[in-house]
Amino acid sequence: MNETRKMARRKRKKKRHPIIRFFLFIVILAIAVIGYKGVRAYIEFNKATQGQKIHSNIRTQNVAVAKDPFSILFLGIENYSTGGKGGRTDSMILVTVNPKTKSIQKMSIPRDTYVEIPGRINKTKINGAYAYGGLQLTVDTVEKFLNVPIDYYVTVDFNGFKNIVDEVGGIDVDVPFDFWEHTDTKPRGTVYFHKGVQHLNGTEALAYSRMRKRDPRGDFGREDRQQQVMLAIINKLKSPETILKIDNYASVFSQNVKTNMSMTEGLSLFSSMKDVSAQGIETLKLQGKDDYINGVYYYVPDEMSVNDITSRMRVHLDLDKSPANSTNTTP
Repeated sequence: MNETRKMARRKRKKKRHPIIRFFLFIVILAIAVIGYKGVRAYIEFNKATQGQKIHSNIRTQNVAVAKDPFSILFLGIENYSTGGKGGRTDSMILVTVNPKTKSIQKMSIPRDTYVEIPGRINKTKINGAYAYGGLQLTVDTVEKFLNVPIDYYVTVDFNGFKNIVDEVGGIDVDVPFDFWEHTDTKPRGTVYFHKGVQHLNGTEALAYSRMRKRDPRGDFGREDRQQQVMLAIINKLKSPETILKIDNYASVFSQNVKTNMSMTEGLSLFSSMKDVSAQGIETLKLQGKDDYINGVYYYVPDEMSVNDITSRMRVHLDLDKSPANSTNTTP
């Protein structure tokens, strides 16, 4: 009887072994595929970190992103009309990060902001700095304008933006009101946006982000839509299928995004700031007025607003102590 039971157990084990081996093979294969994609992704992402070196005229010491407060200047480059060369900054967002307090400050600088550009005789639009002297002059201009050091930058051009949106399969946005906008393509097309949730491909997302003439809030409305699009892209990248497509995403990013932040610094930043809550993110708004000077439109910043933003960001970067009184510029 005992011998019969032993034979039965041996038969069951023999039946199970092929199934177990099959599942083990699948697991090992999955690990190998993910590992291979991970290596490819690392190599591709690393290409994006080989961007141009910049220097700050304000910062005297290097920062460690895992523990020291630092700044990042995000630049959207409009260079489709110049064949990918030169161009102007179509969008500019300055972000300060404080790993000690797990907090972030961010501020959009309108492209038509009336500022002094080092080396130029007359004040002009801040988006011209990139056309006159590229990345370094843009950094110098922002530092002169706000007296805040620029430690890192991230740039993406129009084609890069469209490629990224298309690679993640398009994005869904909640359109605030009905409007239309021309595309950047040749021949130029027209995209119609309708209030409510709408799915956009890369070309449509760029048109959605760039429109300002038909927005009652002008540049500030456009900045809100740009941030809305960026959050939509991030949400797409959070999906489970990202793991399987990580090497493809990395390839698109490496071809279209450039930064001077190393892979090691990027991983340290993610590790130290991954738990930042919405309450830890503060939006600063540059107050000013619309004006025409010699027949040209400018956004003229309010001096008190500039001083207040400078003070807030320098305190956030641990460069200055908090003043006794400060006017809140958060909308």
